[in-house]
Amino acid sequence: MATFENLLYALDSATGILTITLNRPAKLNALNAATIEEIREATQQALDDPEVRGIILTGSGEKAFVAGADISELAALNDISGRRAAERGQEAFCMLEESTKPVIAAVNGFALGGGCELAMACHMRVASENARFGQPEVNLGLIPGYGGTQRLTQLVGKGKALELLLTGDQIKADEAHRLGLVNHVVPLAELLPFCEQLMTKILSKAPLAVGLVIDCVNAFYDKEMNGYQTEANSFGHSFASEDFREGTTAFLEKRPAVFKGQ
Repeated sequence: MATFENLLYALDSATGILTITLNRPAKLNALNAATIEEIREATQQALDDPEVRGIILTGSGEKAFVAGADISELAALNDISGRRAAERGQEAFCMLEESTKPVIAAVNGFALGGGCELAMACHMRVASENARFGQPEVNLGLIPGYGGTQRLTQLVGKGKALELLLTGDQIKADEAHRLGLVNHVVPLAELLPFCEQLMTKILSKAPLAVGLVIDCVNAFYDKEMNGYQTEANSFGHSFASEDFREGTTAFLEKRPAVFKGQ
């Protein structure tokens, strides 16, 4: 297993829930190139580990999930290195989005710039009451580079996405919930327990079916894929699984299903 300098990687072997914590509290967990690379490595490690069944992503401390990018590092980039930095960030975040293991962002404070982009790459977002969201890159003469212009539009619609992207305004957790940017808002002390409860409910379902649902929903937003055909293919694939046979048998026998992810 890889070791990380900027992340905490904690797997609960009893539940299969992996908690990845961004751990740069002195920098409010700001993203630099090294941290983005560790996110990519940690995600790959989780995908390769059969003991990991679901991922919760959060930030250390009570102030920030990720307060943004490391501005001192950004200031040294040019057009070529900036494009490459965006590509590397997009690659890392797409790994989370395309994971067939469910990923929940537990947003425990500021989620600005790259932090908002990271949260949006997760399958669901649960925010603490003190959370703040925004894409303030225009204040620096920049635009989002890690998928923010695309995922924010998908989540809140074109008009509101453009307003947030062009003004750089921050919004509170309750407004983010109203817009559909987050799924739930809870007190900070309840954030991780709530996410664990939600993840436990998801993990009680058939693992192959969960992964296929994620694939199909992602296909809706992929211009190179036909979402309906992906759904039909995946629907057919699920019939060949042992989980399908177990699920239908358990239903007919009026007992809880015991899924094995096969």
